[in-house]
Amino acid sequence: MRVAVVGATGYQGGATARLLAERGHPVQTLSRRPEADRPELPGVSFGGGDLGRYDDVRQLFEGATHAAVTMPLVYQAEKVLRYAQHLAKAARAAGVRRLVYNTNTRIPERTTDIAAFETRRLTETVFREGLAHSGVELVVVRPPVYLDDLFSPWNGPALVHEGVLACPLPARTPVAWISHRDLAEAVYAALTVDGIAGQSFDIGGARTLTGPELAEAFGRGLGRSVRYAPLEPGVFERGLARFQGPEPAAGVAGVYHCMAHGVEPELLAGDDGASAALLSLKPAPVEEWVMRQPWQLWAGERP
Repeated sequence: MRVAVVGATGYQGGATARLLAERGHPVQTLSRRPEADRPELPGVSFGGGDLGRYDDVRQLFEGATHAAVTMPLVYQAEKVLRYAQHLAKAARAAGVRRLVYNTNTRIPERTTDIAAFETRRLTETVFREGLAHSGVELVVVRPPVYLDDLFSPWNGPALVHEGVLACPLPARTPVAWISHRDLAEAVYAALTVDGIAGQSFDIGGARTLTGPELAEAFGRGLGRSVRYAPLEPGVFERGLARFQGPEPAAGVAGVYHCMAHGVEPELLAGDDGASAALLSLKPAPVEEWVMRQPWQLWAGERP
């Protein structure tokens, strides 16, 4: 495969790009960042450009046999619509065999007023309509939330020093936590497995865990007692805004505000392994992921 990866400079797209490159598949991506500010991704070729300009997107897709798309943290419907239209048009023009779309999040069955859900639903609709009868296969993966988000400046110090796992989800919310690496494996499978064109997969981890169960798994991985502390989504949003800016933070936090109000409480739960079986995936248990993280990074930081 020669894969056009949209979002390779981010955490989710970056994990996908690294996995593809590790397995010998050339990767090409697009970035607005100056060359000096781009991450080091061996095996990935960068082109300058913007998803808002069709000519840039067309150039990204030139020579690509496959595409993996993770939309940036943009939640303005008009802008997202333009991005999605450009991507669908470029995929058709390039004759891409299969496009895999990572929605960033699960998507509720019913429409909501949450931009984090509805802009991703909009993108999927554009892809399904824009790629229909084009010869470009579409596969959609819908992840829950990421363990990697818990290895962060607002989680690490409290875990290391106090054994507190703070998360902006109600304690009873069942979640099939996955890592960015698990996501990359799911995208890779979606790119390569036969007979799944047109399907959507609610990917997830090996187990569905409530907050206290997640804390127990962290405790086993860290070898210490850990308790779960539900974090008010507004507090999470303000903390995230310091790193990503207010608009992306509001978009990301919309998912947590929604879950805090009990909308579709099972939205982030697992599917009893159905997607993992179809994609031949074996997500790592939470304990294993915890044991692999360099928690000593936060030893000198105070919560």
